[in-house]
Amino acid sequence: MKLSHVLLAVAAATAMVQITGCAVARDQQTVGAYVDDATITTRVKAAYAKDPTVAATSINVETLNGTVQLSGFAKSAAEKSAAERLARDVNGVKSVKNDIVVR
Repeated sequence: MKLSHVLLAVAAATAMVQITGCAVARDQQTVGAYVDDATITTRVKAAYAKDPTVAATSINVETLNGTVQLSGFAKSAAEKSAAERLARDVNGVKSVKNDIVVR
């Protein structure tokens, strides 16, 4: 994808973090952990935006305590696998739960 698309994805994810403020999600002890999880989510989405095999707009990414949960829809098993692989490769990811459905 083009660099402008990547930058747009990163800017959108950053805006989402800023809009939600410093709220701490259930089971998280600190605001720092929340920020770390938001950073991981942003990096995963940016990796999807760069990869031509993954439809970044069709896959939802949520992170809690370093565990990334993927949901949404993929066009093929290869896309589902690529999404999981890209998420696992992001620094700070402890584990990935892949709930993506292949259509």
